[in-house]
Amino acid sequence: MSDSPSVPLPYRLIATDLDGTLLRGDHTVSRRTRAALAAATAAGAAHIVVTGRTVPVARGILDDLDYQGLAVCGQGAQVYHAGEHRLLTSVTLDRQLGALALEKIESEIGPLFLAVARDGLDGKVLFGPGYRVHPAERAARSLEDRADLWSAPVSKVYIQHARLGDDELAEAARTAAGGLVGVTVAGEGLVELLPLGLTKATGLSLAARRLGLTAEDTIAFGDMPNDIAMLRWAAHGVAMAGAHDELKAVADEVTASNEEDGIALVLERLFSPAP
Repeated sequence: MSDSPSVPLPYRLIATDLDGTLLRGDHTVSRRTRAALAAATAAGAAHIVVTGRTVPVARGILDDLDYQGLAVCGQGAQVYHAGEHRLLTSVTLDRQLGALALEKIESEIGPLFLAVARDGLDGKVLFGPGYRVHPAERAARSLEDRADLWSAPVSKVYIQHARLGDDELAEAARTAAGGLVGVTVAGEGLVELLPLGLTKATGLSLAARRLGLTAEDTIAFGDMPNDIAMLRWAAHGVAMAGAHDELKAVADEVTASNEEDGIALVLERLFSPAP
């Protein structure tokens, strides 16, 4: 029998965004951050990656990290078992609603440049004329006929505008079609239309439930407006130093940047045993 009582964990679930949060600019995780996560999981906490990337776009990164746990992908639309390479749940955007939303947005601000993420383990990102492909979508394929974007189930739609910046475009989309679709900003040049009500918190709550955990057990880390719902859902929300101002406004604390081991700094403070 142990002489000392076990010390309760400060949080039993650690939820981390990928880009701009867990990953450095070169898509690697620092040795210090790896060690901090390993120490927390060795103590009994679970780690879940929660990313805007759909499974096909995230899978290579997760494999490179030798990540074996649950991952919430596609802004909460997909729960993926990385160790088993298995899609556990998936939510798609109603294509008729998506097309109607685009019609309403374009009637207010003019033509949009479009891309869609196809559903499924091998769903491609398809982009139409004028769309500027984000580096994360290196395997994206171009389509000349806009109608072909809707030829199969999609997880989400990406929109860009010739004149409006990301925050302006997102606000215009919410004003024109917020009753039909969700709208979020996931990064530079990444304004996305989602199934209405879907957020990272939606997917994270499903993944947490599979582990027998709740919001009260969770600390969450992020950097962009698409992380707002997740940080609000968690018992403790942490924004990275370079985070969007909207996220910093709802965070419980702001840590150092992803390039300066911001996650590790918080986890070391919380999980390192007192001297």
